[in-house]
Amino acid sequence: MKPNTQQRLLNEHEVADSCSISVLTLRKWRSQRRGPQFVKIGALVRYRPEDVDAWITAQKSAGAELPEVAR
Repeated sequence: MKPNTQQRLLNEHEVADSCSISVLTLRKWRSQRRGPQFVKIGALVRYRPEDVDAWITAQKSAGAELPEVAR
């Protein structure tokens, strides 16, 4: 894939805001390889918008998998 230098990369604050989570949670997920793919540019961490969108789409709803409770 050819890199698109016109593409705007997101910083961790923008990604955290868009996912309604804290930056600390995003950092923890990154260290655990649980969150969206990221790019390291020197010491900077950046996210491609399409990687964030793909990660959000890949998340499953836990509510749909809960077993029915007997009454």
